[in-house]
Amino acid sequence: MKKKLVVGLTGGIGSGKSAAADEFAKLGAAIVDSDAIAHELTGPNGLALPEIRRIFGEKAIGPDGAMDRKRMREHVFAHPQAKRQLEGLLHPLIRDESRRRIAAATAPYVVHVVPLLIESPDYRSRVDRVLVVDAPEEIRVARVRARSGLSADEVRAIMRTQAPSAERLAAADDVIENGGERDALRKQVAALHQKYLQFASP
Repeated sequence: MKKKLVVGLTGGIGSGKSAAADEFAKLGAAIVDSDAIAHELTGPNGLALPEIRRIFGEKAIGPDGAMDRKRMREHVFAHPQAKRQLEGLLHPLIRDESRRRIAAATAPYVVHVVPLLIESPDYRSRVDRVLVVDAPEEIRVARVRARSGLSADEVRAIMRTQAPSAERLAAADDVIENGGERDALRKQVAALHQKYLQFASP
């Protein structure tokens, strides 16, 4: 049986990964989004909740029964050991579920959205191609502020925890420049879609 083509889509916060993934989905690609899986795992009745409660206590759980993402983000930012604990719990669960969804996909190819793909030591073994969505820093800061209410300093603090843009671009097989309008993004996705269909065809 032919191996499924898996494209790892990544980019810094505010680069437009979700917008790019949405456009690929419209063209018929299967999307496996590690952030969406993380939300499910830490949502009400999520698989990770009992361990999160055991390690971090009731304060880690919000009134809705899901992990309190804001409180936990602040906690792990201030405590590197807590960050390692949370990642040690979530990352294996996310990878297992990602593998299951990739294996179950019936589309011609899979776009696997992984924000910290380049930062993961084994990223190259998990995908066939690396697609980086890139945008100028000021645009990325403005996008994140508009959707999250974080200050510019808070957004830049998050950026500093991620691989620099140059490092991501150096690892890329393909790049989408997403500093402009949605239509420009759409055209780039359409061109890559044709390319990936060719790679995926037997």
